[in-house]
Amino acid sequence: MKTAISDLKHAPYRPVATSVPPVQYTQRPDGSILLRSTEPLAPHPLRMTERLLHWAALAPDRVFIAQREAPATGSSLGPWRQLTYAQTLAQVLRIAHWLLATEVSPERPVAILSENSIEHGLLCLAALHVGLPVSVIAPAYALRSTDFEKLRHALTLLTPGLIFAADGAAYAPALRALAGDTAVLVVNNPPAELPNVTLFADVLQWPVENFEKVEAAFERIQPETVAKILFTSGSTGLPKGVINTHENVCTNWQQITQTFPFMENGGLVLVDWLPWNHTFGGNHNFGLALYNGGTLYLDAGNPTPAGIATTVANLRECRPTMYCNVPKGFADLLPYLRADAALRENFFSELKLLFYAGAGLPQHVWDALEALAVETIGEKIVISTGLGCTESSPSALFSAKAGGFAGLLGVPVPAFELKLIPSGGKLEVRYRGRNVMPGYWRNPSATATAFDEEGFYCTGDALRFVDPADPNAGLVFDGRIAEDFKLNTGTWVSVGTLRAKLVEAGRGLITDAVITGHDQGYIGAIVFADVPHCQRLCAAGALPHAELVRHPALLAALDELLARLAHTDTGSASCVRKAVFADFVPQLDRGEITDKGSLNQRAILANYPELVRRLHDAG
Repeated sequence: MKTAISDLKHAPYRPVATSVPPVQYTQRPDGSILLRSTEPLAPHPLRMTERLLHWAALAPDRVFIAQREAPATGSSLGPWRQLTYAQTLAQVLRIAHWLLATEVSPERPVAILSENSIEHGLLCLAALHVGLPVSVIAPAYALRSTDFEKLRHALTLLTPGLIFAADGAAYAPALRALAGDTAVLVVNNPPAELPNVTLFADVLQWPVENFEKVEAAFERIQPETVAKILFTSGSTGLPKGVINTHENVCTNWQQITQTFPFMENGGLVLVDWLPWNHTFGGNHNFGLALYNGGTLYLDAGNPTPAGIATTVANLRECRPTMYCNVPKGFADLLPYLRADAALRENFFSELKLLFYAGAGLPQHVWDALEALAVETIGEKIVISTGLGCTESSPSALFSAKAGGFAGLLGVPVPAFELKLIPSGGKLEVRYRGRNVMPGYWRNPSATATAFDEEGFYCTGDALRFVDPADPNAGLVFDGRIAEDFKLNTGTWVSVGTLRAKLVEAGRGLITDAVITGHDQGYIGAIVFADVPHCQRLCAAGALPHAELVRHPALLAALDELLARLAHTDTGSASCVRKAVFADFVPQLDRGEITDKGSLNQRAILANYPELVRRLHDAG
């Protein structure tokens, strides 16, 4: 049974504890605007593993982390392997003791190459517990690259004292190429040809008489102690290593928890696939579960045709209180939720918050999630997002009120300042607070240019007020300043806004778009097909990608999309006159896609000039 839009408007929300205090708005003589929360930050720990000690003492038998084991023969899914807070702490202390006897130091971090796993989490916590920095590097740098350029750059910059890769066989090519004499830690399949390899199981048997050295190292941690070095992919050049200190991350955990107090005291249960090399998965999701005494189920799935079935199977068994995903992940779940009442009932049974990040959520996906919730439990679930970056550890703003809409970013978190600078008819946003990084690892020039004269981090993002007369109504994204361009008429094109408009209007046809038209007379777009949706539309089976994007049904759907938009566009800066499907899959090695799955507009425009000419040469 479909839920009518009128029913949705009047449906109640499931109660959830959130906090959105009023903001203080200051217009300055130079035209800039300062925006800050009026809520002070509550006292909180400044060492990232303090809460591990706390929960191991207060709730020792509560499950902290769980991961499926390998399935038995004839079974598709293995049983859950679970660690309680007490078990986690015991293993973390033993690993930390071992780390203090290795070459790892504040100048020689732990480098983690592999995917989310219990062992990955334990190693990360152990290093943090004794003040040793950790760098979680995108697995794609090792597994999806042929020249290892980005991984080589990261390891050269880090000079790690230890490299961890769970599966030694999968990571053997990268390790052979780059590890050299550096110590390597693996869970299984140790590469025989490497000179200095240790098995994780042997570390857990490391002889320990007492933990005095571990306790002393923990006590030496200061707020400014480097906790993590996370590599962030810019639109140009090699990744930069963002420093997150213990104070940065702990401050942000408290800022987030004050915004969403339902998380406190074990209220957070997550089923999560988001990778820990990215701040959303590692600092936000993994970290908030630890900070609040929650439970984290590791989902080995992801929003791909191969991975979505695993995610669905996990959601049939586990009952999250908050579910986090990227917009494509939510879109890919919709057909399964619509088709399976038992899945819906389990998914929504304990759910209090849906949270998306990484890109804009199309409004039709938002509406569909609300309709499914009302159909299943008679209530809407609050849907939230925010804005932040690796440099802010990650969160800067949140939309936490019921009754929002897709794209609403909300207002600043407690104890945090936004500065909005007029720039080309937009407002560029800058950040200042104790959750903002001190700089980039061993990159003083990038650090110097990252901050303005008042110490605000320059994000390059543009925001606008939902209601200029009421700052408490919140802000919405207004694109990346560096992506915008002018047509040959001198008219500015807001790339981020236009791209989101195209994806939303496509209603599942496309996942993203690269906007063209710099110094041209009109706007064009290279659009990327949502492959499962497009295969269903063509009803032609699993066509090769190059054939799929040339299928007459798909081309007709794209023409119809452009025609619909033409009826609502208000001028040359908002009208996409021509579009073409990308007949290629973006490549990490060519810089066309980041490890987070985001398209690099500049690289694609540079790498496929023939598509740009095809859109514009004929006029």
